[in-house]
Amino acid sequence: MRVAVLFAGGKDSTYATYEALKSGLKVKCLLTMVSKNPYSWMFHTVNINITRYQAEAMGIEQLMRPTSGERDRELEDLKEAITSVRNDVDGIVAGTITSSYQKNRIDKICKELSLVSIFPLWGRDEIELLREMIDAEFKITITSVAAQGFDESWLGRKLDEESLRDLIKLNQKHKINISGEGGEYESLVLDAPFFRKRIEPVEVEHIWRGDSGYLLVKKAELEDKTS
Repeated sequence: MRVAVLFAGGKDSTYATYEALKSGLKVKCLLTMVSKNPYSWMFHTVNINITRYQAEAMGIEQLMRPTSGERDRELEDLKEAITSVRNDVDGIVAGTITSSYQKNRIDKICKELSLVSIFPLWGRDEIELLREMIDAEFKITITSVAAQGFDESWLGRKLDEESLRDLIKLNQKHKINISGEGGEYESLVLDAPFFRKRIEPVEVEHIWRGDSGYLLVKKAELEDKTS
């Protein structure tokens, strides 16, 4: 089956791509929505420019499509983007884990366009899933935090067993979503088993306002994994 992956550069869409490839799906392209609204309801926005490096590292074509980021309009933008590839694919892959808001809307669009909607991570235990990513040697960096219990020290922090334990503690204390699907945090994948090259941030900036912030990768380079 030929598919397009809704790709935003974070751990979930990257791992969904990995799972799709492992299951034998032919990933024709990565479909990336570029939102004008940093507080989009549907789309990852932090460091969306770095997705082009990830696409090159995977060796998969990327299509970037603009969206207003307005709550109602952005769904029409997504439908238009998926419509643009419907003749080349049989289905759409998304990295949604727990968000019924996202899944229901993607399901509806795909049904209207006679495409199969595929959610490789849907309903998975979040702790087990993150541990699976860690064990698979995904290099994941936390790039934004916006929930009670997080502080600036999380920006740029690697997702590993130690940080997973801390996320579990924050879940127990503040009821955060461990996978960050409620907007508690966002991430960026710098390397993965199926990347041909790894991404090396060259210039980064920490931006912190009040009780939330993000790490902006202003410049990055692709490096050979043998070096």
